[in-house]
Amino acid sequence: MGATDPSVGDFVLSGVSLERSIYQGVPAFKMTMPSEAVQDPQTEKLTDRDFMAWLPLDLSDGAIDVELASELAPDAPEYARGFIGLAFRIDDEGRFESIYLRPTNSVADDQVRRNHSVQYVAYPDYRFDRLRREFPEKYESYAELDLERWIHMKIVVSGERAELYLDGNQRPALIVSDLKLGSDQRGGVGVWLESGTVAYFRNLKLTPKL
Repeated sequence: MGATDPSVGDFVLSGVSLERSIYQGVPAFKMTMPSEAVQDPQTEKLTDRDFMAWLPLDLSDGAIDVELASELAPDAPEYARGFIGLAFRIDDEGRFESIYLRPTNSVADDQVRRNHSVQYVAYPDYRFDRLRREFPEKYESYAELDLERWIHMKIVVSGERAELYLDGNQRPALIVSDLKLGSDQRGGVGVWLESGTVAYFRNLKLTPKL
């Protein structure tokens, strides 16, 4: 598979819009979600959902590289964090593993929020609220992030283990040793976002483990 240069039409869209764009002077994909899909904490519980653009592949183990950036949408709610990340091993039933970023948490003047800069989840059964409640601190970490800048994100997946590397750092920002969907899970790869985010991504590259 190696490097990919997908077009808009190659992606399956789950609740999002996707278009070619220019961001900070370079070609990129721009992904948005409709304002009516933004979660309202007054009427519903905030949780992870499946808003993403993904490639219907059959990836199990390997490396996923992408450059991504996020902005807060004009109608972003107060709880918006610039949620953006990668979903992988997306199967035909819509289940997937994901590691995503909350850039605004990285610069918050609150250590607890800072500790929630990076998040692992497994959709639909192990979303952030359940993991935070049942396994405090295990699936979250601090990382140096920002809104409105390109962040290089690399996830290396092997069996039940995933490691996240950011901005070329040789040390992982997050290690997940027990992927909840198990080592037999396989499927597509995509870029994910949540409420209040305008997402940009480019240079999506997949390197299967041979």
